[in-house]
Amino acid sequence: MSECTLAVVGTGTGVGKTVVTAGLTGWLRESGVDALAVKPCQTGHPPDDDAAFVRVACGDDDAAVCPRHLEPALAPRVAADREDVALSYEVVRDEAASALATADVGVLEGIGGVRVPLAGDAEVLDLVADLADVAVVVARSGLGTLNHTALTVDALHDADVPVTGVVLNDYAGDTVAERTNPRELERMTDLSVHALPALAVDDDPAAAVRGVREHLPATVVPGGDAHLD
Repeated sequence: MSECTLAVVGTGTGVGKTVVTAGLTGWLRESGVDALAVKPCQTGHPPDDDAAFVRVACGDDDAAVCPRHLEPALAPRVAADREDVALSYEVVRDEAASALATADVGVLEGIGGVRVPLAGDAEVLDLVADLADVAVVVARSGLGTLNHTALTVDALHDADVPVTGVVLNDYAGDTVAERTNPRELERMTDLSVHALPALAVDDDPAAAVRGVREHLPATVVPGGDAHLD
């Protein structure tokens, strides 16, 4: 049974959840922790395959799984409706829970943002609340991220999901907004905020593991101080 599950959630689509998921999973596995990344449902497949990216980044076919795939690049509930596929929240939840239970540390990757419709009347937030012990929020670095990030943190707190920190992805510090966002978000959320620079993951997926290890503190993972080298 899993010792803990960390959810990697985003403020929206394309903010870098998969890069952070791969980085944290690979860092844990390289530190001797039996960690597994679980993508509960992959839409836009093919070509999108987040679990496959994690496996390549970690250099290990056992590093990630995805129990369910849907072709339309839409929210899972909408994609299932378009394909006339029955999609039950209970089935999605139980498939993810079974996979997470096979590892000592589960890394649950979200789908879009936390309010994305998942199945039935359930949203991604419901899955995170049901399965995760804590969450880390991944957000864009630039203008507009303050509102999206604060609302995401509030939603997690309202669902009684503790948040270990915020990751501002593709951080370059080229604009005033980027340079001031970390401190402002710390003030707004009372959380630690960490800048993750752009990583050349398209050419070298393993850069996700190296970059996360270099730029994120172990404290984003429960018990990370004890487990991460």
